[in-house]
Amino acid sequence: MKKKNKIIIGIVFAVLIILGVSIPSYNIYSKVKSFDGVIYPGISIQGIDVSGKNIDQAKKMVSDKYQAVVGDKKVNVQAQDKSYSIAYSKLNAQYDTDKVVKESFNYGKNRSIYSKYKIIKNAAKKDFKLTFTYDKKPLDNFVGNIKKDVDREPVNATITKSGAGFSISDDSDGYKLKDQELKNKIIASIDGTLGADTNITADMETIKANKTKDKLQTINTLISSFSTEYGSRSSAGRVTNIKLATKAISGLVLMPGESFSFNGVVGERTAAKGYQAAPVDIGYSTGMGLGGGICQVSTTLHNAILQSGIKPTERLHHTIPSAYVPLGYDATVDYGNLDYKFKNTLNFPIYIEGISDNGVETFNIYANNSLTNRTYKIVNDVYETIQPKTTYINDPTLPAGTTRIDQNSLVGHKVKVFLQTYENGTMISQEMIANDAYNSVNQVIRRGTKK
Repeated sequence: MKKKNKIIIGIVFAVLIILGVSIPSYNIYSKVKSFDGVIYPGISIQGIDVSGKNIDQAKKMVSDKYQAVVGDKKVNVQAQDKSYSIAYSKLNAQYDTDKVVKESFNYGKNRSIYSKYKIIKNAAKKDFKLTFTYDKKPLDNFVGNIKKDVDREPVNATITKSGAGFSISDDSDGYKLKDQELKNKIIASIDGTLGADTNITADMETIKANKTKDKLQTINTLISSFSTEYGSRSSAGRVTNIKLATKAISGLVLMPGESFSFNGVVGERTAAKGYQAAPVDIGYSTGMGLGGGICQVSTTLHNAILQSGIKPTERLHHTIPSAYVPLGYDATVDYGNLDYKFKNTLNFPIYIEGISDNGVETFNIYANNSLTNRTYKIVNDVYETIQPKTTYINDPTLPAGTTRIDQNSLVGHKVKVFLQTYENGTMISQEMIANDAYNSVNQVIRRGTKK
């Protein structure tokens, strides 16, 4: 009997132990289960308490407070003295409500039952933040249209030779919208204060003119000049070509560091521009070509530039000597093939004046009077003369005893060209700037052998 009682007492004790454990576990399970379809306690979205709410309820609460007023807002941009605006509705701007509500609902749902219970019991505060989504294209178009409207290129000052002096116009600044910065500002503030417009001041970059009035006012003195004569050796077409090319160059201003290209400035020599056919050197002979004669323009300019202390960056001599300058002084050009170039290496801008008048081609170079303490001289040294030979060709088509010259002879030369620098009248340097070779041309004579 006593043994049976002990068994009964053991069973009752075991049942009591099981019940003592199961009842709390059941309570935890029930509590966690009750939040399966709703958001856990302590959770809020952008300050709205959504704890205990299901997904649809939370969406409505957030949308009623935030999304409903989005379409009425505007982005206002002030760019200099102009105002621009675009509605949020045009940007298709909207809060990511669905995403954030889902994140808040799922918070803690993937944890163990005891971790879930702990979240529910403690109800720790956690606020999920809303962010905006928007269409990029309308924003790009909005900023792009502002940029087109406010961007302005700087206006260079201009300088014109006027009698013994110069007339100089004012320059003006240009402006450039910092468009990427403006986009970043709009994106950063697009989820700003609820119900209030977004007001932004656009940043502008000021672009200074390259040729300012202050800089051009430093041009006040003639620093070099060079002339060649063309009247005695030029046809009417050649004179026209020289004048057209000179006019294209005259009045040009080069700032320090800027480069000059003869072909780039004068352009292609075409009949539409008024250029005419005239004699032109072709290899070791002379033919007719459109724009013939303008090598005298490039040559005259080359020597004027040299005498200002500026050396060429690209220059080639003719294959045969030029009659209008000493050996080694010439600079040939041919559009698309040969160019004459230089860079302004002075510390001041230069003004190039070209004059074609009374059969004389002249280029004057003007700059600052502080440069006049130095002068420059071009000298050449013809260090070799190459005499041509005579070649005879027997020709059975010509009567015996007769001759015909097929090719005239030409003496060849090798010449070095130096640029001498003088300071206050004393030569301080001499630099070789060219070592040219003008090849000789043999005379070719046909001798008749016909009887």
